[in-house]
Amino acid sequence: MIHPLNPALGTTFAPPVMEARRWIEGVTFPPERPLINVSQAAPIDPPPLALRQAIAQAALDNPAAHLYGPVLGNGDLRAEVAAQWSATYGGTITPAQVAITQGCNQAFCAALATLAGAGDEVLLPTPWYFNHKMWLDMAGVTTVPLPTGPSLLPDPDHAAALITPATRAIVLVTPNNPGGVEYPAELVRAFADLARRHGLALIVDETYRDFDARSGAPHDLFTDPDWDETLIQLYLSKAYRLTGHRVGAIVASAARLAEVEKFLDTVAICPSQLGQIAALWGMQNLTQWVAGERAEILARRAAMTAGLAALPGWKTLGCGAYFAYVEHPSPLPAPEFAKRLVTEASVLLLPGTMFMPATDPAGQRQLRIAFANIDTAGIAELMRRLAALQP
Repeated sequence: MIHPLNPALGTTFAPPVMEARRWIEGVTFPPERPLINVSQAAPIDPPPLALRQAIAQAALDNPAAHLYGPVLGNGDLRAEVAAQWSATYGGTITPAQVAITQGCNQAFCAALATLAGAGDEVLLPTPWYFNHKMWLDMAGVTTVPLPTGPSLLPDPDHAAALITPATRAIVLVTPNNPGGVEYPAELVRAFADLARRHGLALIVDETYRDFDARSGAPHDLFTDPDWDETLIQLYLSKAYRLTGHRVGAIVASAARLAEVEKFLDTVAICPSQLGQIAALWGMQNLTQWVAGERAEILARRAAMTAGLAALPGWKTLGCGAYFAYVEHPSPLPAPEFAKRLVTEASVLLLPGTMFMPATDPAGQRQLRIAFANIDTAGIAELMRRLAALQP
């Protein structure tokens, strides 16, 4: 027992990816069946050579790359995000409405810190992204689960019934983590209208937007002239493989970002200079390369969808971005089945219970497969192992 301990932190669950990694400690995997790790949504390859060279050049020749920078991020990167978003979404976003953060998790925490405190409520669709739930728990904010059912798409009418005087925000993640589903533009619009009617913030986390299978803007919220009265968008381009450099973004009103600045200055002072330099270089030079990355992820998505469809007893609930979210055929609860997969199939993935309230039995039947770090050949091997495993 640790004394003293913040009770909100003490009741927050352990980081799921780190918990799952402990399952493989001391396990020896046979040479003919090496571990397939589909537990974490992060590419394992480094950035492309040209981008690594740009990072190295900045580290060698740019003294500012090693110093503190503006708390809300470098002006050139904020301007680039604003210009590209305005073009992509057909709206008007200014640099003053953009802040750069140390990854998208920090963007979420900073945005929520401006919105809600102990005793307030936030609507979170389930299955949820576990780090969102963890931050709300640590901050003493009550998470109100919004079940999505077998479609994995939240219902605005159901959300409306859950709103109370304590509600401060609704959170959407699209393409979804963990579910993989892409929210239709009209659904995102319906939630924006709901939030506006009730004076709430709508947080739209678009971390995986670069891998959306649809062409064009995924929603039209930025076309509203007063979008920043309701919308807070979060973004982190994993397309450039800069996960270790931690670069994220918040797009919101300048007034809200002035409050965000207080949070960021206290936590990290400023985002990484090298990460920002890399993100700017990538945005300006790697459009075609990113298109190739998107095509590769979509090919993996197709392979996952086809492979899962051929597995007896397995049911795909959603597949997109980096994720497949499935129902498994085993009579075992998901956590036990996931641990069995480690020893009997050399596969590490996460059970649905890590994305659901403990009281929701659906999590016991569900698993998340993150396929960002396995190619189509690896997916074929994964399917072979799952098919060979007796439920």
